Amino acid sequence: MRLMPIITAILVSGFLYLLVFERNTLLAFAQSGPAAATEEAEEKAIPMIRVVAFHSTAQTIDSAVILRGRTEAARQVEVRAETSGQVISDPLRKGSFVNAGDLLCELDIGTRQSALDEAIGRREEARARLPEAESRIPEAQARRAEATARVAEAQGRLAEARSRLEEAQINQNAAARLSEGGFASDTRVANADATLESARASVISAEAAVEGARAGIVGADASIESAAASVQSARAGIQAAAAGVAAAEREIERLSITAPFEGLLETDAAELGSLLQPGSACATIIQLDPIKLVGFVPETDVSKVHVGALAGARLASGDEVRGRVTFLSRSADPDTRTFRVEVEVPNADLAIRDGQTAEILVASDGRSAHLLPQSALTLNDGGDLGVRVVDADQKAAFMPVSVLRDTVEGIWLTGLPDAVDVIVVGQEFVIDGVPVDPHFSEVDG
Repeated sequence: MRLMPIITAILVSGFLYLLVFERNTLLAFAQSGPAAATEEAEEKAIPMIRVVAFHSTAQTIDSAVILRGRTEAARQVEVRAETSGQVISDPLRKGSFVNAGDLLCELDIGTRQSALDEAIGRREEARARLPEAESRIPEAQARRAEATARVAEAQGRLAEARSRLEEAQINQNAAARLSEGGFASDTRVANADATLESARASVISAEAAVEGARAGIVGADASIESAAASVQSARAGIQAAAAGVAAAEREIERLSITAPFEGLLETDAAELGSLLQPGSACATIIQLDPIKLVGFVPETDVSKVHVGALAGARLASGDEVRGRVTFLSRSADPDTRTFRVEVEVPNADLAIRDGQTAEILVASDGRSAHLLPQSALTLNDGGDLGVRVVDADQKAAFMPVSVLRDTVEGIWLTGLPDAVDVIVVGQEFVIDGVPVDPHFSEVDG
C-alpha cells in the first residue's frame, strides 16, 4: 500500500479546510510574522484584491410609512322609520344619487290629521279660558277694596259708639249720685240707665260690623288667589294643548323619511305598499366624497405619523390618490397592537368605491440615507444585512445597514456615515481587514 498519495490527500484536504473555513485565522497567522518583517513583505504575503467602489454621500429624503389598508365611505347610515304606516311613494332604486333632504319614503297619513285638528281645537279652547280667568282678578281686587272701605267705615262707627258709651256712663253716674242726694228724680236715673245700655248695644253692633267688614277682606283675598290660580291653570292648559299640537305635527313630519346627507343609495328604498314599523329600514345611504383610506400602523412606526401629514395610496385597480391624515387612534387594537389611521381623499367623480384594497404611504420627517444599487448588499457571518466599504487604511470593512425604501433607481439605506466608499463589485470576495485595490466608478441605480 502506498502511503504517499494518502498523506498528500490529507495535507491537501487540511490546507483547503484552513483556506475555506479558517480563512481569518490563516490570514491572522500570516500577518503575525516576525517583528523584523517589513510592511512590504506583509503586503506580498496578502495580495491586494481589486474591487469596484462607489463614493456615496448621504442625502436627505422624505421618509414614508407604508400601510396596507382599504377604502371606506365617509358616512354610511341605514335610514329607518320613526313611526308606523304604509309606504305610498314609489321606491328609489339602489345606485341613485340623492341630496340632503330628498324624500326616500312617504307613509300614509291615516288619522293623524284629525288628531292634529283636535289638538289645535283644545289649544284654542285653552286660550279662550285665559281672558275669562284673568278678568276675575280685577273683580276680586275691587271687592277687596270695597271690603277695606267698609272696614274703615265700621271702625268709624265703632269709635263714635264708644264715645256715646262714655258719655252715657258719665250721665248715668251723675244721675245716680243726684238721686242719692234727692236732687234727681227716679225717672232721670232710669233714662240715664236706658241711654247707657243703648250705647253699649251700639258699641257691640259697631264691633260686629268691623269684624264683618274684615271677613269681607279675607273673602276678597281668597277670591283673588282663586282667580290667580285659575289664570295659572288656564296657562298650563294652553301649554299642554300646544304640546299636543307639536306632538301631532311631529308625528305627521315623521311620515316623510328624507335623506340626512347627500350620497348614493346602497339599497332600494322600501317598496310601495309595504308596512313600516318604528325601526323598520327605509334605505341605506353611503357618502363617497370625500372617501377615507383606512390603515393600521404598527406601534414601532406610530411616532412617525401625525394628523395633517401628506399621504398617498395605490389602489388595487392601479389608480393613485393623495390626501391628508385626518385621524390617528390613541388606543391600539388589543389583538394586533396596531393603531387606526384615516386619510381623507377627494372623490368628486365617485370613481373610488367603498372597500377597495389600498397600499397607503404616509409621509414622515425626512431622513439621511444613501442611494445604492441592490447588488451592493451582502451578509456577514452573523447573518446581518450590510455593505462592504473601503476604510481609511484601504481595507475592506463590513457596516450594517437598514433598508429605508426600495425604488427603481436603487435602494435607500441608513446606518452609514455621511460619506463612505461602498464596494459595489467584489464585496463577496473580501472580508474585514483584507487589503483592497479600489477602482471608483459612478454608479447609477
